[in-house]
Amino acid sequence: MNGQTYADVLTDRYGVGPEGTLNDFISRRDARLLLADQIDLNAMVARYGAPLEVAYCPQITLQVERMLGWAAEARARSGYAGEFLYAYATKANFAEEVVRTAISAGAHYETSAAADVVIAQRLWRQGVLPSDRYIFCNGSKDAAYIAAIVALRTAGFTRVVPVLDDMEELEALLAACDLPLLLGVRERHDPGDVDVRHPGGERFGLTPVEIERVVERLRQTPHQLVMYHAMVGSQIEDAAHWNTRLARSAGAYARLRQAAPSLALFNFGGGMPTSAYSLGFDFDYTGFLQRLMQTLAATCVAHEVPQPGLVGEFGRYTVAAHNVFILEVGRVKHGQDRAPDWLLLNGSLMVSLPDSLIVPGQEFIILPLDGWDRPARQVRLGGRATCDSDDFFPRPGSQPLFLPAPYEGQMIAVFGVGAYQQMIAGRGGAHHCLTPEMRRIIIERDEDALVVREIEPQSLGQIMGLLGYADVMLELPAQRPTRVPVERRTTRDSQRPARPARRRGAARIPQQARYGASARS
Repeated sequence: MNGQTYADVLTDRYGVGPEGTLNDFISRRDARLLLADQIDLNAMVARYGAPLEVAYCPQITLQVERMLGWAAEARARSGYAGEFLYAYATKANFAEEVVRTAISAGAHYETSAAADVVIAQRLWRQGVLPSDRYIFCNGSKDAAYIAAIVALRTAGFTRVVPVLDDMEELEALLAACDLPLLLGVRERHDPGDVDVRHPGGERFGLTPVEIERVVERLRQTPHQLVMYHAMVGSQIEDAAHWNTRLARSAGAYARLRQAAPSLALFNFGGGMPTSAYSLGFDFDYTGFLQRLMQTLAATCVAHEVPQPGLVGEFGRYTVAAHNVFILEVGRVKHGQDRAPDWLLLNGSLMVSLPDSLIVPGQEFIILPLDGWDRPARQVRLGGRATCDSDDFFPRPGSQPLFLPAPYEGQMIAVFGVGAYQQMIAGRGGAHHCLTPEMRRIIIERDEDALVVREIEPQSLGQIMGLLGYADVMLELPAQRPTRVPVERRTTRDSQRPARPARRRGAARIPQQARYGASARS
């Protein structure tokens, strides 16, 4: 980079300096990298070693509160009469502390399979999921999924809303449930409306003719059609296309409302952008929601129907930013013919970051913990724990990655890993090339204290047992985690999430300092 330091490169690319706020959940102060301006990642590595996963659940609360605030502002600007419902799409991250935190922050619940409903019923019985929240059941429903929905409704939860994906689901639900049901219909995209970047979404939902059949089938029954699920787009990447689709879906809702007076909710789906994947992220959430509300309001006025409650399903947006992986450079291998050097990490990228292989163009924010005043170098990251040629990042066609001049033992933080990465890779199983899961630190807030829980890294003995080699005794030299020096720092954070459940082995630490440097468990 012609003598530029790493800090210079970030300033040129994103307009951020080496100190202060980098985006809405990453900062750097006194040459130390912070998550949510609260968790000192340099100190975390010094204390726990690497590779390391840090999950800071209060960030989830903040994400929910921000969206609810933007929605309230948009309603005030637009004069929209309907309520705004925030639903957490649990498939993004099923971890108990994650789901519990989102619910405690005010989120409703969105499911995709039978197991989701079983979890929801458990949380409801525990008093975590209030009875006045909705549970929206999306996706194609097999017998187990339908049975779980019916069991939840029979147990007394009245606000479960199965969203019909085909006509057979309707008949199966009506045959299995004697109690009144709240139902939704999901529209199926016309072939010309299918987003070529996300063609899989075309398989979901009902055609307009099928939706009319649902309305007729429910007449003279105790069941009510309450929600129209538009699912305008999987990811909001093209605002113009999204708004065109929204206008058509709003019209379809309004016409259906004329035939089904019980219809009261319009679900515009998920895909809300998040700052988790780029320091250069910029999105006007309030403006987006205001335009959505204005479009729906105008459509409802034209069709002389009430303005519906708005439902958004937020998965990535809710949880992507709360998690960070810290990986160590185990070996530096020089590139050939002036190609960027390889930084071989003590782990596997295709295991830790499966979206890099699955989602075209998927980016992650990758920052070094130190060395920001060192010369910048273009590099490539490779998984040292595998011998797979696909285990690298960035992928072809992605932006080049720059880091300080590399060295063995260098620590690198990968942000935006709280959504889907572990759900796709799996947790607690045997992974590609038997890569063990890293140590996890889960941090929640309990009133004026942080509750910190440490989960030990996966052992090779555990992995072998999963594969049927329980009788194999592996004796490997103990490996001590890499540790780096740390300075003490003090500050106070005013954000407070819902009260977390205590766990065995969790430490309760007064909230008097940025965690990691001065707090001790």
